[in-house]
Amino acid sequence: MKKDSKSHLLNHSQAKVRLLSEYLKRYLNIICNDGYTREVQVYDLFCGEGTYANGGEGSPLLILRQIKDMHFANPAKRRFIPPVNCYFNDLDAKKVEKVKTSIAAKSLHYPDFGSIDFSTEDYQSRLTQLLERFSSLRSHKKKAFVFVDPYEYKHISGSQIAELMASGCVEVLLWLPTQFMYRFASNGTPEALKDFILELIPDFSDQSFDDVWSFIKRIRDGFQNLLGDNFFVDTFTIQKDPSTVFCLFFFTSHILGFQKMLEAKWDIDTEQGKGWHYQEDQLSFLSQYKTNPLELELEEFIKEKPRSNVEMYRFTLNRGFLPRHTNEVLRNWQKKLRINLEPPSGAKPRKGAFYIAYEYYKDNQTKLIFSLP
Repeated sequence: MKKDSKSHLLNHSQAKVRLLSEYLKRYLNIICNDGYTREVQVYDLFCGEGTYANGGEGSPLLILRQIKDMHFANPAKRRFIPPVNCYFNDLDAKKVEKVKTSIAAKSLHYPDFGSIDFSTEDYQSRLTQLLERFSSLRSHKKKAFVFVDPYEYKHISGSQIAELMASGCVEVLLWLPTQFMYRFASNGTPEALKDFILELIPDFSDQSFDDVWSFIKRIRDGFQNLLGDNFFVDTFTIQKDPSTVFCLFFFTSHILGFQKMLEAKWDIDTEQGKGWHYQEDQLSFLSQYKTNPLELELEEFIKEKPRSNVEMYRFTLNRGFLPRHTNEVLRNWQKKLRINLEPPSGAKPRKGAFYIAYEYYKDNQTKLIFSLP
């Protein structure tokens, strides 16, 4: 990465922290209104300096802005906002001091919001502390969100992510320089990178990747296999230029949190929900498809056997789309008589109502069975 990235928040980094900000807005709104959570912990383990020479704001400031906005938005409607305690860490003490100065100068924190802890510890040492702390989150009705933006991929392993997620009360957003990793993976893989990849792709030595996109997919699938079906993994790609692609990986154990991350992605990239393009501010993946890819996947899914609205909800999210996208496909099919809808009650279904939503999923409410004519 260019040297000026240390003092200037570059465009691809702006996209990265924007996704962080957009997701935290949704995450905090859900958690702080669930009537259960008594404390939220937010960790930025490679926080950087916070403010850059070109005026850009980094992750610590955007995190605090979302917390502040939550407190000042419709406070009369909220009975209780749990404290959101923030932990900003960077091995470079000068960067941490800059973060402190910027927070004070911009009045981004008030004691009523929660506490702030600053540290200058090695990532591995901090990780050990977190694993111990996270083991008691559930019993104390606490939730945690961890942002990991490492300076080098050698700091990260799949098993570490799995350990962070083990309590079921933690969500993780991980930034990886996938383009550089892909380049090395294809030519003279460093030992640290080889260890990282082999844990996620055991047959890596026998594999070749067509491009960086296939490499990212294999890494994502590797994380999913490592974590298991009780966790959700998603990616957000950021294409700086035609030859440079970075990727954010998101991990959660809660399907609603997964949906909210997808909503944040689609707010940034309204076309395909896959990422952000450096030149056009969006990707143009749909141009390579003659048919909507979700429509094709839904058709294959229902061909296997009739599916309930509960199954359709989870399938939609696992394909990186939102319920509204599936509803659009189904409305079109309904208009063209390409779909059969059968309510378990036997009553005639209401036109345009498909019940593909979290509220039905969480209670396992089968309202419709979908099949093809």
